[in-house]
Amino acid sequence: MTAPAGLIVLMAKPVYLDFNATAPIRPEVVTAMVAMMEQGGNPSSVHQAGRTARNRVEEARSLLAHLLGCKAPEIVFTSGGTEANNFALSAFPDRPLFISAGEHDSVLAAAGPAIRLPLKSDGLLDLAALETQLSEAGQGALVSIMLANNETGVIQPIAEIAALVQGKGGIFHCDAIQAVGKIPLDFAALGVDMMSVSAHKFGGPQGIGALVIRDGLAVPPLLKGGGQELGRRAGTENVAGIVGMGTAARSAMEGLEGYTAIANLRDSMEARLLEISPESHIYGRNAPRLPNTTTISMPGVASELQVMSLDLDGIAVSAGSACSSGKVKASHVLTAMGASAEEAGAAIRISLGWSTTPDDIDRLVESWARLYRRKSPKYAA
Repeated sequence: MTAPAGLIVLMAKPVYLDFNATAPIRPEVVTAMVAMMEQGGNPSSVHQAGRTARNRVEEARSLLAHLLGCKAPEIVFTSGGTEANNFALSAFPDRPLFISAGEHDSVLAAAGPAIRLPLKSDGLLDLAALETQLSEAGQGALVSIMLANNETGVIQPIAEIAALVQGKGGIFHCDAIQAVGKIPLDFAALGVDMMSVSAHKFGGPQGIGALVIRDGLAVPPLLKGGGQELGRRAGTENVAGIVGMGTAARSAMEGLEGYTAIANLRDSMEARLLEISPESHIYGRNAPRLPNTTTISMPGVASELQVMSLDLDGIAVSAGSACSSGKVKASHVLTAMGASAEEAGAAIRISLGWSTTPDDIDRLVESWARLYRRKSPKYAA
């Protein structure tokens, strides 16, 4: 339908509540990247342009190290979180490999026929099962457990797990991709051997990440060639991406305190949604969680329908992970927590960020409520 001449149609501002899929790139990151691309230079060249590019790479490495609580030389830049996870899991092929049943697809696929450790109903790892498996392995295992789940936000007791794994002679890798910029991180205090991060989860560009490798741990390179990244990852560095990641790291460090307000906004949203639909379930609610993440079910209403309905109202959320080529399927994370396929297939993930406002939450709650009253079996004639 065409609006009458002279009539101005005001469209509501889009509401973006899918920060766990990708955070909007920060304006200061774009500015820094454009300046770096205009400047150019290969960090391996010895002339002035090359030296300048090298300085920018190392400056970014230091900024990221400050955010992560690690030493700058422990950081190996990669093409993203998936490469970092693959790098870590391929590093010790002769060791038995253990992962949790709720890991990201990039870990599940790279791990192959690994032993999958169970989650409890609150989303936390079953530490007794891990200890039993480590004892039965007969040799030091490679264990990979994510710090914070990308779907539920549940935070694992990583320092405790690391001590358990290393006490049995194992090596511990942690996928911290979803946690960076949302909660304080300290690589040294966590005691892990390797840790994966990705820039686009905290306001940096897509296509750049890092694997942090504990000083003294010998890890064979995933890519061989020119010897970049101290011989650990060959290939000319993505200088603009690295600069963007460093800039985002500085902004994320400065914005950590703001996540207290985001947590309050998230908690208020959850209370309002449960008031509308008391039979709904919030996954991982009784465990430590990221301050921005909610995965909630609308019983009897498919996740895909919820996502589409909210999208028509200009609100972006997701059904679990955004790494399945746009597919909507029952979450393996929720089923690992004991949800049935039907229950998991009725859940959506809402993830807030630094730009989220109370008005955004009001619109989400109103749209979700309209769909619930229209489609829930509770209101069926």
